[in-house]
Amino acid sequence: MMVLCFLSRTLQLARYSSSPLGRQLCSASSNKPVLTLFTKKPCPLCDEAKEVLEPYKRRFILQEVDITLPENSSWYDKYKYDIPVFHLNGKFLMKHQVDIQKFEDQLMKLELQNDGNQ
Repeated sequence: MMVLCFLSRTLQLARYSSSPLGRQLCSASSNKPVLTLFTKKPCPLCDEAKEVLEPYKRRFILQEVDITLPENSSWYDKYKYDIPVFHLNGKFLMKHQVDIQKFEDQLMKLELQNDGNQ
């Protein structure tokens, strides 16, 4: 699994075996929400979705999960016909394509919660 932490102007790239660990390590350096993309290669729809999300990338941490890897077989069974699939902070958000209004609404809610908890 690959975890991409978008922090200020730098891109930190690391590999972790479990998503909670990846979230904890990235979140330790940032209070940003974690957007998980369940994907495989090739996935043109996933590439399109990432392009749509590009203007928002400084507001979240993108974690990509390759569902074809053996350790992700449960995700493959669940999402093999639905990618791209997105979870926001571990909760299902959307699939097939980016619903930008839904994404913005949920991202804003999380940002407001984080601001209130600081």
